Amino acid sequence: MNTVDHQRGRRRFIKLAGASAVGTVLLPMQRAIGQARHAGRQLTATQAGAVADGKTLNTEKLQAAINHLAAQNGGTLVIPAGTFLTGSLFFKPGVHLHLEQGGVLKGSTDIRDYPIRQTRIEGHFQKWVSALINADECDHLRIEGPGTLDGNGAPFWKEFWTRLAANRKTTNLDVPRPRLAFIENSHDVQISGLTFKDSGFWNLHLYRCQEVVVENTRFEVPDGVRCPSTDGTDIDSCQHVTIRGCTYRVDDDCVCLKGNKGPFALDENVSPPVEHILIENNTYERGGGVATLGSEATVVRDVLVQNCKVLGAIPVVHLKLRPDTPQTYEDLQYRNITLDENQDEMRGPIIQVLPWMQYFDLQGQPRPKSTVRNVTVDGIKGRFGEFGVIRANPGQTTLGGFRLENINVQLKNPKFTVGSGIGVTMKDVIVNGKPLVISRV
Repeated sequence: MNTVDHQRGRRRFIKLAGASAVGTVLLPMQRAIGQARHAGRQLTATQAGAVADGKTLNTEKLQAAINHLAAQNGGTLVIPAGTFLTGSLFFKPGVHLHLEQGGVLKGSTDIRDYPIRQTRIEGHFQKWVSALINADECDHLRIEGPGTLDGNGAPFWKEFWTRLAANRKTTNLDVPRPRLAFIENSHDVQISGLTFKDSGFWNLHLYRCQEVVVENTRFEVPDGVRCPSTDGTDIDSCQHVTIRGCTYRVDDDCVCLKGNKGPFALDENVSPPVEHILIENNTYERGGGVATLGSEATVVRDVLVQNCKVLGAIPVVHLKLRPDTPQTYEDLQYRNITLDENQDEMRGPIIQVLPWMQYFDLQGQPRPKSTVRNVTVDGIKGRFGEFGVIRANPGQTTLGGFRLENINVQLKNPKFTVGSGIGVTMKDVIVNGKPLVISRV
């Protein structure tokens, strides 16, 4: 069930009887999904003249099909079995995407096939390349099916590493790389069943969206390859988002909660707080964080991560504390997490709350104050690398209200380092068969 905090005007998740508040709230939307799937006209890529040979560039044919469906009061573009090469596609209200078994939308490796437009990226707006799939103000959007969105990212990754080797000051945005999907300003969005593969940059970027469900979806990159900035799901300035039943095998944060950055972040009206996020029943195989409150996060609250499996060296509670941004992280719950890291690795930290010093810019302003409070870690079991660390930006970050309960783990490094004055309470926390002892610094 869920309770409503009337004074603060927001819903909070309370875990009872194995059911989640958000799951109950979203049931009417789930019923609507099946109806939307069959509503309107269906048009296959081949009917639109696209060629499934993996070589012919089909951007114009596929975009014409989307435009035609939009003109016919909506419908679904169907990608049948075969590989359809394309550049950026721009979806319209009422037009959905269904990828059949064996159906692949494969991104072009020519960056010119991704038009440069003003876009939201890394906590601000600038001119940058479009994604493979783009949707703006597309309420009730459905992207579904057992097929694949293939970013064909290897050339983009190689270009980034080459540029970085030549100039160590190279940043992410210095090397244009397309996201696989960018959905913005949309309400009631469903992404279900497909595979996001080999994205050149972030896989799925949601910006200013509400009532979103991403379920039974796989995000992956190849083993043995460094794939920079291949975040799985970026939740940017969104509310009421559910991520469930997904598998993450990426080379950056698996799920990342984002907003603005910089000393004036709270003065801007383009980035409302990230709120009411449910992340459940997912499997994490590779990545930089189970649910990272990330490098651009400003205000994040009311987040529940539950019933997940972590198989790789992936931080579970990963909070990045920017020295140049007035951040507030509050009401975060991590419940019933099973850890099963490969015994040959054993590197992953359960908790990683640290200053994040990369690319920060105070813009001549004094260091802002930040707060982290009400963080619950309850019901963690299995084997992993280390317990971790909680440390603040000195003189900036107020950390407190960390509650650790019902934890029984086997760790390679049992040390838990906590900064002086940071409030942590523990109950039934066992590491390597012994009660956990906090090391204060």
